[in-house]
Amino acid sequence: MSEKDFYKILGVEKNASDEDLKKAYRKLAMQYHPDRNKENPTEAEEKFKEVNQAYDVLKDPQKRAAYDQFGAAGPQGMGAGGFGGAGFGAAFTDIFEDMFGDIMGGGGRGKNRGGPMRGSDVQFTLDISLEDAFKGKDAKLKIPTVESCEKCHGSGSADGGKPETCQTCGGAGRVRAQQGFFTIERTCGTCGGNGSVIKSPCPKCGGAGRVHGEKTVKISIPAGIMEGQRVRLAGEGEAGIRGGEKGDLYVLIGIKPHPFFKRDGSNLHCRIPVPMTTAALGGHIEVPTIDGEKSSIKIPSGTQTGQQIRVKGKGMNVMRSETRGDLYIEIFVETPVNLDKKQTDLMKQLDETLQKSGQKHSPESEGFFKKMKELWDDIRD
Repeated sequence: MSEKDFYKILGVEKNASDEDLKKAYRKLAMQYHPDRNKENPTEAEEKFKEVNQAYDVLKDPQKRAAYDQFGAAGPQGMGAGGFGGAGFGAAFTDIFEDMFGDIMGGGGRGKNRGGPMRGSDVQFTLDISLEDAFKGKDAKLKIPTVESCEKCHGSGSADGGKPETCQTCGGAGRVRAQQGFFTIERTCGTCGGNGSVIKSPCPKCGGAGRVHGEKTVKISIPAGIMEGQRVRLAGEGEAGIRGGEKGDLYVLIGIKPHPFFKRDGSNLHCRIPVPMTTAALGGHIEVPTIDGEKSSIKIPSGTQTGQQIRVKGKGMNVMRSETRGDLYIEIFVETPVNLDKKQTDLMKQLDETLQKSGQKHSPESEGFFKKMKELWDDIRD
């Protein structure tokens, strides 16, 4: 009988990385799961064992090296059972824990249980105005949090006693159960995964050492901050477990829509209506800026709708820098309305004068209609 090729069994190349091996194993483990192969469970179980045997060797650097050099005989004596020393159930447990460990209570093997644990980080969203983002802001936030219990000083014990090793899991924080040929690992229900229990729990916190509440924190938002950036407040997150250090608070910044400006990085954009006469003759208009001031903008004669005017240095502050972006003004030429008879007559006279002059006063419209005429001539031909 020919020797099995473990790389071929997993469907990977000989130079496959650990991550490639793991992905291939996960896929095959699910494919040959007995629940998915009820029509032929015996063959599926054999395939499953074969896949686990191959992965058990190739995931271990020493066994893999021996296998690459000597073949199947290489890893013999490197542990009870050679290739199958850990068993396919234990191998599947490794993958199952990687995939679902957080859902089942978190914590890989070897995690320090029963002792102090760092508190979780907390994220809070704060919406500010574009003006506040421009100039920066100091704010106070009232947020829900988890604080150390004052009654037991975070120990969780009513009498100050130290936690004792959980008898159910032996301090591991997790228990294993055999289900068919699977070994399933779960969070210990007695200690909740801590690996230890408190004999006399504090009546205020129930032995958790922490209580829910609210607190007010101060935050300094830097000038020029962008949408989606975070401000970190070290040690302002949840209290640690049994005297562990506090987590951090991350404030996620959201910026409210502005009625006038639109932001593009450090630049600002706005759309300004300009009277037709000003656009035609030229002139000046005043434009508000994000810093609360006004800028006088020159409108060149003959300005058209859609043209942009750049105002240098009137955009947003750049965070932790002395530079500023620019302000881009998009011109919208406004046609006059509600004309009286005299004004209407004057507009007609202007139109007649422009028509008779023979000069190109409206180059875009003249070019457009010329192209349209050529198009229609081509269609008729």
